[in-house]
Amino acid sequence: MIACVRAPIVQCVVPQTLSEIRGLLASRGLSPRHALGQNFLIDHNLLRRLVDESGVGAGDLVLEVGPGTGTLTEELLARGCEVIACELDRGLAGLLRNRLGNEARFTLVEGDCLEGKRALSGALAGALAGRPFTLVANLPYGSATPLMLTLLVDHPECRAMFATIQREVADRLAARPGSKAYGPLAVVASLLARVRTVAALAPECFWPRPEVTSAMVAIERTPTLRRWTRVPWPTSAKGCLPSDASRSARFSDATSPGRRASGPRTGQRACLPRRCWRCSAQRLCGTARTV
Repeated sequence: MIACVRAPIVQCVVPQTLSEIRGLLASRGLSPRHALGQNFLIDHNLLRRLVDESGVGAGDLVLEVGPGTGTLTEELLARGCEVIACELDRGLAGLLRNRLGNEARFTLVEGDCLEGKRALSGALAGALAGRPFTLVANLPYGSATPLMLTLLVDHPECRAMFATIQREVADRLAARPGSKAYGPLAVVASLLARVRTVAALAPECFWPRPEVTSAMVAIERTPTLRRWTRVPWPTSAKGCLPSDASRSARFSDATSPGRRASGPRTGQRACLPRRCWRCSAQRLCGTARTV
């Protein structure tokens, strides 16, 4: 049992082992659900490194999405953080409520973290209540991109994000203009934050093992843009987040020196004026305010 303390004391907590995670799930008749992107981080060193990189400690508010059986949650609580955890899986939410429900610094929000793909759920936004917070999470693959975009664009109170995500998404976040991975995600990220890849995570760091490589990323909001004025999302999400097949060609063409931007394909609705296709993130900042 983790003692509930508010003093800046780091308690020693032993992360759950693979056998313990399996046992917790089995005790409630649960198993990992591939449809929800459930891959539990079982490398203890990487789990602690994720928290260390975030720098969170006593009194800090932390958002965790996809807490699973609570091994990262317990590490955060042991360091004195206040944790708001959002869990979609009803069975895992019940497990967390049973294990951590008496913790004064733990709040569980059961349900999807997003309403659609462009806004935090009302319950989660209500729990955060506009307070400054840091995202620290082993994110389910399916929710990583829309959640991080939503927090970057619409929630300047999110100071930083430290998460394990799919390596492909990490590459897209940190991509430079002209590279194959450069696209809308990189534009937004470079405009509003500093992005760095902390570590690559092999499939064996998780259970069950995913079919892709993962990465630990740090996304720290640019201090001068913490008062960013919200730009309304386009009326059509299609074209704003193009498919992988079209994204690379369109944005690499648009940002590579000496190459002509192809613009959106016929039938697609563009989320930005045509003049923005050649813009750097810095120039896009000024343009977006006038769209």
